[in-house]
Amino acid sequence: MAMKNVTLSADETLIERARMVARSRQTTLNDEFRLWLASYAEAGHGAEGFDALMQRLSYVNAGRRFSRDEMNER
Repeated sequence: MAMKNVTLSADETLIERARMVARSRQTTLNDEFRLWLASYAEAGHGAEGFDALMQRLSYVNAGRRFSRDEMNER
């Protein structure tokens, strides 16, 4: 697979914090960006994108079911 370099600009502190998170996951910021980019590109693909998102978020647990009114509170 051909790779292309991308140059990004971001706050230096934010980049360092992101690198620390990547290290804690035993990966690199570059690998995390590739995963994010693939996810971002998939996002607009209907059910496939939704299914992929739900799989990535499978670790999320609210602890209980919320009522419709609770979910719509502002």
